[in-house]
Amino acid sequence: MAEQLPVKFEFRANQTFDDFYPGCNQEIIEQLKKTAAGTGEQLIFLWGDKGHGKSHLLQACCHEAFKRNISAFYLDLSNSTSIKPELFAGLEDFELVCFDNIDSLAGRADWELAFFNLFNQHRDRNHRLILSASCAPCAIAFSLPDLQTRINWGLSLKIQPLEDDDKIAALTHKAQQMGFEITPPVARFLLTHYDRNLSSLWVMLDKLDWASLAAKRKLTIPFLKQILEQQD
Repeated sequence: MAEQLPVKFEFRANQTFDDFYPGCNQEIIEQLKKTAAGTGEQLIFLWGDKGHGKSHLLQACCHEAFKRNISAFYLDLSNSTSIKPELFAGLEDFELVCFDNIDSLAGRADWELAFFNLFNQHRDRNHRLILSASCAPCAIAFSLPDLQTRINWGLSLKIQPLEDDDKIAALTHKAQQMGFEITPPVARFLLTHYDRNLSSLWVMLDKLDWASLAAKRKLTIPFLKQILEQQD
């Protein structure tokens, strides 16, 4: 049964739909919300480059499901070297299962077969599955042909990168959700002088929040320069 799972659900409380700035991905979010609520597509395959928010959105789907008393489970399969395929036993009982980086299973026969069996059992129960990868489902080199066929059954959604103006809006939005203020000029300076990858920017926001609280200072460009110099 589900409670016998040998791995703990990697739940991140701050990764909800409210914490995600959609940019041009609003339609994708609406599709994910419907599936998380149990009314949308039975299978969604979310793909796009690293750092565009796929993991966040899968976590958000689990949050949405929990709000509706729908059982949900999330796992990043890029960490599967530390676990065994037997992990999948019992997951068919969850109404929503979200697997991050499903492409990491390609070419690993034992994992492919275990996932194939779970896919069939889960689908037979009319439960919903959301997968993510860095490439389209047709580009994953699964060695099991039937598995390759099955992951192409669902709705394929490509998450689009944010333009600079949207990244600035995302930074100000995220900071607001965290409880502090970052003005558009400060956000633009950060975007210009730091790693532009969103994952790295979110990590930096945590540091900026802490630094602002510790110094009891607002986040101005001179203060941001000081913080960035300390990162070098």
